[in-house]
Amino acid sequence: MRITRLFVDHPFTSEQPVSLSEAQAHYLMNVLRKALGDPVHLFNGRDGEWRSVIDRITRRRCSIALEEQVVEQKPEPDLWLIFAPIKWARIDFVASKATELGVSDIIPVFTEFTDVTRVNTQRLRANAIEAAEQCGRQSVPEVDEPANLLAVLKDWPEDRRLLYYDETGGGTGINQVLTNLKAAGQAEPMAFLIGPEGGFSRSELDLLKEKTTF
Repeated sequence: MRITRLFVDHPFTSEQPVSLSEAQAHYLMNVLRKALGDPVHLFNGRDGEWRSVIDRITRRRCSIALEEQVVEQKPEPDLWLIFAPIKWARIDFVASKATELGVSDIIPVFTEFTDVTRVNTQRLRANAIEAAEQCGRQSVPEVDEPANLLAVLKDWPEDRRLLYYDETGGGTGINQVLTNLKAAGQAEPMAFLIGPEGGFSRSELDLLKEKTTF
């Protein structure tokens, strides 16, 4: 039987029950038809995954009693995904798949040729949480507020490798770049940047080349 997993941003101790949000309680009681004593696994991105049971139900709320940690929290890759937003369901797909692939931070950026002008970060966060719950991941990636790409690049941290997808065809293949970085012991931390449908502007490409000399 498939295990029901929920992300709860709450510290875990075996002595302290965890109160779920109204939306989570609705999901358990009315969608999944869970009852008192039914098992649920909880994770918070810090304390591993815990086997738990539903110990209290009211009309709109329920609480969970933690029983035992079944998976320890393990270190995860420090990997950012920076991308120019795309429309509607496709951006939800990006958040879900990035979560499944282990991205630690999802960063939407506006470029000169980006068509989308708004990003619903709460919706992206919800998609990331749902993907983490379903795929078995022990954490949920951060979802940043949108920023201008040039501003992000100008404040770029010196210790983080930046790889971008160069539509001009003049770059080194990604497999070769990753092989070289791994051989040099420089594989982390890292970021991948995906541009808009119209490509990067000349000023953006010039600054990117400054930030990716390795």
